[in-house]
Amino acid sequence: MQKEILRSIENIEIYPIISLLIFVIFFVSMFWWVIRADKGYIDKMKEMPLKDEHQKDKSYENV
Repeated sequence: MQKEILRSIENIEIYPIISLLIFVIFFVSMFWWVIRADKGYIDKMKEMPLKDEHQKDKSYENV
């Protein structure tokens, strides 16, 4: 039954191609961003979860 429904839809073969292109473009762009990202920013974000709660509150006071 599902095959019958899918066969009746015109130009349905384009949807898997579009979804694959979106998938590939997303991961290629994320790979590009990781390669080009500032190493200082990466180090700052990497240490963020390990900071003490007191230090986090103190940093917000300066804003």
